[in-house]
Amino acid sequence: MSVYIAEFMGTLILVLLGDGVCANNVLAHSKFRNSGGLFVLIGWCLAVGVPAGMFAHVSGAHFNPVFTFGLAVAGLFPWDHVIGYMIAQMLGGFVGAVLVWLFYYPHFQNSPNVPPQDKLGIFCTTPGIRSIPFNLFSEVIATMFLLFGMLGIATAQPVSGVGTLFVAAIILVIGTGLGGTTGFAMNPARDLSPRLVHAIVPIQGKGSSDWSYSWVPVIGPLIGGVLGALLYVAVY
Repeated sequence: MSVYIAEFMGTLILVLLGDGVCANNVLAHSKFRNSGGLFVLIGWCLAVGVPAGMFAHVSGAHFNPVFTFGLAVAGLFPWDHVIGYMIAQMLGGFVGAVLVWLFYYPHFQNSPNVPPQDKLGIFCTTPGIRSIPFNLFSEVIATMFLLFGMLGIATAQPVSGVGTLFVAAIILVIGTGLGGTTGFAMNPARDLSPRLVHAIVPIQGKGSSDWSYSWVPVIGPLIGGVLGALLYVAVY
């Protein structure tokens, strides 16, 4: 069970810290309100890199159903572990988002002037321009590079501190280079699970959870993840 516990805890930490940095930047009475996009990007890259360093030697630090599925399709991960990994990741993302809501509860209740779209953006991604074909394309390309890059780094720096730093760097460079269109979800455990939390928990003025868009940051990353893993096999 250690690999599943590692995936659960790693994804929980990733979402707690990643969604937490978004809440820090958005909610009205946060001391770091309006810190800007670079603040959020640095927070997110470390939110991925820190648990990767903690759990890579245990489970491989997938923390992403797309990563697990892409590796399995490419023959790089056993299929009999896929469902267990995915369940652990989705549960970890859900619990991490619940903890963000609890941590910032007084701020959620005292941010009446924060637009509903911004409150939703704490939990999950929203497109800058709503164009489903291009939004889907953005998620496919970003996730393809994520898988290809992370697998390439794992080959060069297997389970090492240097490798962990490069994992954080991949998230940062994808965010700075490709993140402005959709918010670069690349991970259903980081987008779908927290979106469900947003839909369930009471938040003053939270608005819609935008379920009509919710499939894009799931299907796009699934396609991109498979392409990235297959590209890695072809190149390496």
